[in-house]
Amino acid sequence: MTVQRNLDLRFVVIGAGMSGILASIRLREAGFDKVTLLEKAHTIGGTWRENRYPGLNCDVPAHAYTYSFAPNAEWSSYLAPGREIQNYFEDVTDRFGLREIAHFGQEVDSCTYGDGVWTVTTKAGMTVEADIVITATGVLHHPRMPEIEGLDSFAGTVAHSARWDDTIALDGKRIGVVGSGSTGVQLVSALAGRAGKLGHFQRSPQWIMPMPNTPYTEEQREEFRRDPALIDAVRYDPEYQANVLRFTAGIIKPDSEEMQIIETIVRDNLEQGVADPVLRERLRPNYRAACKRLIFSPDYYQVVQQHDVDIVIEGIERIEPEGIRTVDGVLHELDLIILATGFHADRFIRPAVVTGRGGASLDEMWAKHATAYNAISLPDFPNFFFLNGPTGPVGNFSLIDVAERQWGYIEQLLDKVTGGECAEICVTPDAMARYDNARTEAAKGTIFASGCSSWYLGKDGVPMTWPWSYGHFAEVMAKPDFADFEMMGAKQPA
Repeated sequence: MTVQRNLDLRFVVIGAGMSGILASIRLREAGFDKVTLLEKAHTIGGTWRENRYPGLNCDVPAHAYTYSFAPNAEWSSYLAPGREIQNYFEDVTDRFGLREIAHFGQEVDSCTYGDGVWTVTTKAGMTVEADIVITATGVLHHPRMPEIEGLDSFAGTVAHSARWDDTIALDGKRIGVVGSGSTGVQLVSALAGRAGKLGHFQRSPQWIMPMPNTPYTEEQREEFRRDPALIDAVRYDPEYQANVLRFTAGIIKPDSEEMQIIETIVRDNLEQGVADPVLRERLRPNYRAACKRLIFSPDYYQVVQQHDVDIVIEGIERIEPEGIRTVDGVLHELDLIILATGFHADRFIRPAVVTGRGGASLDEMWAKHATAYNAISLPDFPNFFFLNGPTGPVGNFSLIDVAERQWGYIEQLLDKVTGGECAEICVTPDAMARYDNARTEAAKGTIFASGCSSWYLGKDGVPMTWPWSYGHFAEVMAKPDFADFEMMGAKQPA
C-alpha cells in the first residue's frame, strides 16, 4: 500500500553552510515546498565563508569533500583551497535554486515549541512558524579570542583567522601567528617567504601527518568531466578509505596496531623532515599523535626550515604595544598578530534560546556538556533535529559524508511524521541517558583523552566526540532504533 505523505508541513533550516544546503536540497527534492532557510550572514557557505585566511584549504581530499549528488570536476588540486570550496557551495546553491528560500542577515534569537508548533524568531525581527526545525549551525562559527594580557594595547594590527580582512598588508611585515592547529600551520606555510619576519607562537607543537597536495592538470579535469566514475574512484579510493578506517580504529583503541602505525608515520616525518636537532625538539609534541586533531600538511616542516620562521614555544606572558613578550622575557617586535586560536566548539545553535516541550531549556540540558542522541535528537524537543550536532564524528573525516549519513537517518524519522504515523517525534529520556552515559564512558578511553588540551574536550574534560568507529556510525545512521523514540499524536485510521 502506498502511504500518502503530508507535503504541507513547514520546515525551518537554521544555517546555510554545508549541512543546511544539504537539508534544504533534500527537502525540496522530496516535494516539500514550505522550506525556510535562515542564515545569520550575508550569503551561504558557513565555515568556508567565514574563513578566507591565506593558505586555507581542506585537509580531506576534494572529491571526498563533495556532495555525492553534485560531483565537481573542476577542483584544482587533491586538497581544495578554501575559495574553491566556497565557490562550489555557491554554485550548488544556485543550481538547486536555494536562494529563493534563503533569508540572509537573520541570526536566530529563539526557538520555542508550543501546541505542536515551533516559533523561530531572529534578531532582525523575523518570525517563522514551523512544524519541523533542522538545526544546521555547525560547530566552528563562534571565534575564540585568547585571554592574553595587553591584547588591546598592541599598536599594530590584530586579526582573527576567522574574521580575515583581505586588505591587511602582509608582504615584508613582521608577523606573529598565535596557534598551532590546522589554521596556524596553513598560515605559516602561506606567509613564510612573504613576511619580513614570521613567528609561530605555539602553546604546544603539533604532530604533522604528511599529505602531498598534487595539482590536477587540465587533462585530468577534462577526464573527470567526461567520466564521473573517475571522480568516484578518487572519492572511494581504497588507500584513502583505508586511512580513514585506520584512523578511526586508532582513535578508539589508543594501543592498537593502527595507532602505532599513525605514530610511526608522524614521528618519522619529524625525524626525517627536520634536519636541525634543536629545531626538531622544539617541534616535538609531548603528547600522543591524534590526541589533538591531527594536522595534515605537505610542506610545514620544509617551510619552517627554508625561511626566516621563528618557532616560539615559550609561553606568552603578555602583549605590549610593540609586540608579544614571552615568559623568558623576550619581546618579539611585530606589525601584525594573527590569532589562529580557534572557536567555541560547544555553542552550536547557542546563544539562541531554545525552549522545548513543557518549558524544557536547551541551556539547562547542556549545562554539563553539549550532547544529543546519536548527534541528532533530544528528549522534549520534538521535531527538532541536528545535522553535525554535538557528539557526532569530528576529526579527519569528510563532514559532508557525515551529514549525508545523518540526513538519511533524519529522513526516516521524518517519514513517521510525514506519513501520518505521528505528529511529533523525539528520543525518549531513557534512551538519551543510556546513550550519553555509554558515549561518555567510551570517550574516556579514546586517544582524545590521552593527555592533552584540545577543542574536543568539554569543560568536564571528557571528549565531546563520537567515541566509536566510523563503521559503527554508518551502521547506526542506516536505520534508527525506533524503540528509542517517543512518537506522539498518532493519527487514527478512518
